[in-house]
Amino acid sequence: MFKKIMLILCAINLLQAGSVFALGQDREDGLPGMPYRTPDEKEFRVCADPENMPYSNQKGEGFENKIAEVLAKDLGKELTYEFWLDRQGYLRNTINAQRCDVIIGMGSDVDNLRTSKPYYRSGYVFVYRKSSNYNIKDWDSPDLRKGIIGLVGQSPPAIALRDHDLMGNAHPYRLQRDLNLPPSEMIDDLVAGKNDIAIIWGPIGGYFAKQSKEPLVIVPIPEFKSEQNSLDTQKGKSEFNISVAVRKKDKERMEMIQGALDRNQSKIMKILDDFGIPHLQVVLDDKTGK
Repeated sequence: MFKKIMLILCAINLLQAGSVFALGQDREDGLPGMPYRTPDEKEFRVCADPENMPYSNQKGEGFENKIAEVLAKDLGKELTYEFWLDRQGYLRNTINAQRCDVIIGMGSDVDNLRTSKPYYRSGYVFVYRKSSNYNIKDWDSPDLRKGIIGLVGQSPPAIALRDHDLMGNAHPYRLQRDLNLPPSEMIDDLVAGKNDIAIIWGPIGGYFAKQSKEPLVIVPIPEFKSEQNSLDTQKGKSEFNISVAVRKKDKERMEMIQGALDRNQSKIMKILDDFGIPHLQVVLDDKTGK
């Protein structure tokens, strides 16, 4: 009886901490301290955040949910999820604990997972109200100096902001967002007039700008290399390739997924366009091919 009570309390604590279980999922599957799940080859089991639009949510409304549906259907597998908040420890508690097998969106150059060929490339964007009559094209645009600039602290564009002496205009946001606030926080603040410009990762900015009743302008930020310190070069990047990821050892699973990605590239591009996700032509690394 004591053991059952302790298991119940453990489950309650996990739910309060943000671990969310899909409907129909075995509630003991993946609990800390429990045996690892054995991957089921009939499943296309995806690791996803339960509340992180435009990427994913429990209702299956995100663009990564839609891409997962396309891939699962192509492969003739049942789409299931392990929902876990995308915070510190996300990989440890999901794919590396074998509670799920696939991550739909991951940086192509991540070296602790096996990644597919990039299926899209995106970058940071400038977003501003059309009514402002700003004309911002790059970091040297004079209108950048006219207002308050919202950006995520320690994100790659912060290097360019510093190098162009614009930190005095910055309104920083948390690198790991407050879960009491929506993912649209920065765009909401832009619409409300708390900021004049947002510098934000393209998929987030593009999606929420498309949802906004206030007309917004979206401009891709050109790639930037720091002139102050050569070590900052990578941190100043604004464009990144995105892939599907599996565990490092899952070579056969990745070959199967790569085939589905290749066969459905046009469908995936349409999903990105429908969600307002800015995407660029993939640029492959000469050394890795990703």
